[in-house]
Amino acid sequence: MYRRGFLGRLAATAAAGVAGLTPLRLEAQPSRHDPITGADPSFETWLNRINGKHKMIFDAPESNSGMPVVWPRVWLNGNNENYGTKDADNSAVIVLRHAAIPIAMQDALWAKYKLGEVFNIKDGEAPAVRNVFAKVMPLPLPGTGLEALLAGGAQVGCCNVALTVYSGVVAQKMNMDAAAVKAEWVAGLLPGVQVVPSGVLAVARAQEKGCAYCFAG
Repeated sequence: MYRRGFLGRLAATAAAGVAGLTPLRLEAQPSRHDPITGADPSFETWLNRINGKHKMIFDAPESNSGMPVVWPRVWLNGNNENYGTKDADNSAVIVLRHAAIPIAMQDALWAKYKLGEVFNIKDGEAPAVRNVFAKVMPLPLPGTGLEALLAGGAQVGCCNVALTVYSGVVAQKMNMDAAAVKAEWVAGLLPGVQVVPSGVLAVARAQEKGCAYCFAG
């Protein structure tokens, strides 16, 4: 239900002229003679870390049963086993956007905001009340899970637009202040996760930095 309303809510928000939808102000585009300014320095720093021997962007708009944290591990292991690299030698870039953003969140947010119910993610037969993708997953594949990937040097971006829209939907459902809910979601991201202006922008800019593309969601 929440995901089906995503595009409609995004359109309504844009029509209302809400400037806080993204970190960048929604103003007229600069003329071709004007210098381009306003880039988020932390985002640019994050992008400039994409300098590994091998580079891959994993584009995840859905949780997809955890594949956004499985395929990066498969790729890293493949490089390490076949080309003699280590995780830190390669740039695994994971962009969590749209309905994949809860993968980036700590357990407390999953429990408080019932994210398993909101995003239709289950832990066994019941909606998850913890981040089932943070820890190593029960697979014959060591090193899965977002925490292990981050510890190994993987770069993880979380879409600001999706954070804004989904936190607003949940805030309305729970009769809470939207800005306060979003602030709590951002503060509750797993350590090392970078908020990016939008997921699609991060995917595009990572490819400009030389990443090959893998659809992970």
